[in-house]
Amino acid sequence: MAKTFGLSHLFMTIFLHHFSTFMVIPAITDVTMSALCPGRDECSLAIYLTGFQQAIIGLGTLVMMPLVGNLSDKYGRKALLTVPMCLTIIPLAILAYSRTRGFFYAYYILRTLTAMVCEGSVHCLSLAYVADNVPEGRRASVFGILSGMGSCAFVCGNVSTRFLSTSSTFQVATSVAIVAALYMRIFLPDSIRDGSLYTPILSKGKADINCPVEEKDSTDKVQLFEGLPSIEDMVFLLKSSTTFSQAAVVAFFSNLADLGLHASMMYYLKAKFHFNKNQFADLMVISGIAGTISQLLLMPILAPVLGEERLLSIGLLFNCAHMFLYSVAWSVWVPYAAAVFSIFFVFAHPCMRTIVSKQVGSCEQGKAQGCISGICSLASVVSPLAFSPLTALFLSERAPFNFPGFSIMCIGFASMIAFIQSIMIRAAPRIPFQRVSCCNPALA
Repeated sequence: MAKTFGLSHLFMTIFLHHFSTFMVIPAITDVTMSALCPGRDECSLAIYLTGFQQAIIGLGTLVMMPLVGNLSDKYGRKALLTVPMCLTIIPLAILAYSRTRGFFYAYYILRTLTAMVCEGSVHCLSLAYVADNVPEGRRASVFGILSGMGSCAFVCGNVSTRFLSTSSTFQVATSVAIVAALYMRIFLPDSIRDGSLYTPILSKGKADINCPVEEKDSTDKVQLFEGLPSIEDMVFLLKSSTTFSQAAVVAFFSNLADLGLHASMMYYLKAKFHFNKNQFADLMVISGIAGTISQLLLMPILAPVLGEERLLSIGLLFNCAHMFLYSVAWSVWVPYAAAVFSIFFVFAHPCMRTIVSKQVGSCEQGKAQGCISGICSLASVVSPLAFSPLTALFLSERAPFNFPGFSIMCIGFASMIAFIQSIMIRAAPRIPFQRVSCCNPALA
């Protein structure tokens, strides 16, 4: 009962946080274009700056995600959630005050710095929180519900943007971000109550027990790390489980494609079909509604029947299809039709995270999810370097041939690699006790 109570507060926290961050997405393209290239529908500078920002954030999160996950295993999910949820407020508040060029650059710099900690960390810690409180057999369904709450916030945020002015959008987003942080601190209980937490981060002491006794004695679930994460720890984890390493490859190429599409799609639609804030919001609402219905209703039914591995492949297949459809859009209605594919491609991420969570014990969930988030961050470094110049080239007058969606088609091929790898994943037992190496001598 207490665990269910905690999960309900986690879902509300995630809803409020994502509501505040998602509602500014349709508006940020217009704000960026107005600040950098006023009166124009195509702006290479905006594309390059967005790509550069994404690469820098990716480098930061590549280091921070494993560290945040590891620290959450020691100090609790709630303590670590506080940091990104508070930092998220700062850049939103800047654009809530003004969106002139000077304030835009201030937002750009602070958003880059804070996102090195914030980007993905709230979701990573939420997944670890769920894994702490939900048995393995139900994790795929609950991970789907968690993603569904994010999709629901995505819909509500974009609907709100549709009826708000640009200035009001950022003001409301800032207010909701503050409420989300306060709600989390007041109502969300920490997920680990077995004596395995260290004392608060600023204290010098720590608890005597680093992991529950039953976890230490288990030959099925292995504690892979001691201390802070290192490259050797991550390499050991990837080598110790074929399933984990396959999931890591899927995570890399899937995230590579998703980030490439996110960075390119709005500029592509603005250049080709002259989309504005309201049309972006409509497109995202369609995608969000389809994804919410799928994650809250379909996934809890299909996951126990088909298994996470098959659902992962189904999601990635439809992800490829919707990217290819975007790339050849011949009319303004085609992007709206492609957005409906989200009813299937939203399966991919929670299924991949479920597969990862089943490979380690409960004391290692933060580390495992942080490792995967770090790999996703590596993809966020590579993606803008590969796709931003390509997008800028094919949307400019210097394009070698007339195919504005060429970069998005290339992004679709990256997603196809993830799909091919996913069909090779088979359900596997957790990392066996005999495979523990010097990463944890106590268990060797």
